[in-house]
Amino acid sequence: MAINDDAGRCVSADIAAGISPAAALFHSLADENRLRIVARLARGEARVVDLVGELGLAQSTVSKHLACLRDCGLVDYRAEGRQSFYSLTRPELMDLLASAEHLLAATGHAVALCPVHGTAHGAVDARGALRAEPGHDLEHLGRRAGEIEGKALS
Repeated sequence: MAINDDAGRCVSADIAAGISPAAALFHSLADENRLRIVARLARGEARVVDLVGELGLAQSTVSKHLACLRDCGLVDYRAEGRQSFYSLTRPELMDLLASAEHLLAATGHAVALCPVHGTAHGAVDARGALRAEPGHDLEHLGRRAGEIEGKALS
């Protein structure tokens, strides 16, 4: 799901009104760049400029994703002078992501896809949904999902 450019939120207010906490959590983690930011912050705190340089993302992109993760209570920051240092608020998030990696490994990355929100790389079936193909890493799956999501939003 795209970040709402006006509010910097991961989930729009109308969606948030009816979304369960579990769905909101997984929505917040449904973006490859947010997962990359979380993985980087798992190694220690970082400034926006550090994340921009290390992840090769635009400053505005990093800031919007950090705002999303902050809204979900997964990331926070501490100010030191004019700098803000971001860190994970819930280290157990990494346990959740490790469990997801184990599940993907156990299923051969053959994740069943939702016809509305394709989240893995694969061939398109008769309904227009993607069929997952084993052998693709999580980063590639996320990248492909972003491409599909971008087409669905336009």
